[in-house]
Amino acid sequence: MEFVIDRKRVKDTFAAYVKNYNAEDEKILLKIRHTYRVAEISEQIAIELGLSEYDVDLAWLIGMLHDIGRFEQLKQYGTFMDAVSIDHAHFGVQLLFQDGLIGEYLKLPEMGEFQGDLQVVRLSIWNHSAYRIQKDIDNRTKLFCKIIRDADKIDIFRVAYDTPLEVLYQCSVDKFQHSALSPAVREAYEEGHAVLRSLKQTPVDFLVGHIALAFELEFPASRKIAWGQGYLQKLLSFQSENPETAMQFEKMRKQMQEYILES
Repeated sequence: MEFVIDRKRVKDTFAAYVKNYNAEDEKILLKIRHTYRVAEISEQIAIELGLSEYDVDLAWLIGMLHDIGRFEQLKQYGTFMDAVSIDHAHFGVQLLFQDGLIGEYLKLPEMGEFQGDLQVVRLSIWNHSAYRIQKDIDNRTKLFCKIIRDADKIDIFRVAYDTPLEVLYQCSVDKFQHSALSPAVREAYEEGHAVLRSLKQTPVDFLVGHIALAFELEFPASRKIAWGQGYLQKLLSFQSENPETAMQFEKMRKQMQEYILES
């Protein structure tokens, strides 16, 4: 089931919704900006994939809605850390589809349950921050899950670079620069996949975890966009005061450049 996606209505509804939260709070402002950026990148990926105009709009819509749970998460729990609060993706689905917020964004027909492309939206949001996409979904839904996951990761590179180290990683710059890379995190990076949160032990582990998200980008178009923005290279240019970590970063830079340019 297709539905009309009125971009002005979606933007106006989002703007009205986030007025309920303190936009002077840097964390709230970060998520507002992130939302618009992810929507733009989702649209860009969909265009690069040659999708229809409607599907481009659908990808953009999912980008606008993917982090809607973040605002109430911060208000209720005072953190964006899912591990110590609530799964923000699942919380967003609850707000949209159980509490009825989706009806503010879209003019929907009367129906007993969410079907068709509404289910695509629901499952794309539900899966966007999971370590892996659930297996029991159809190919169309999986496509949009991959688009939003790629777009989210691409903007995370920007957020990770633009946010001061002491804010993002909650430690002093000196401690960060002298931090050692954990063997398990180094191994995950060398194997070319994302780093599980449970493996991250030191401040620099979290930086490497952000960088390693690039290995999970599904589409060549996504890797092209990420590399073209330059934030990934800037993260990799980190100069550690720890000799061993500095040597490891040199290897990581070469590995990532080869991966992006050859894939």
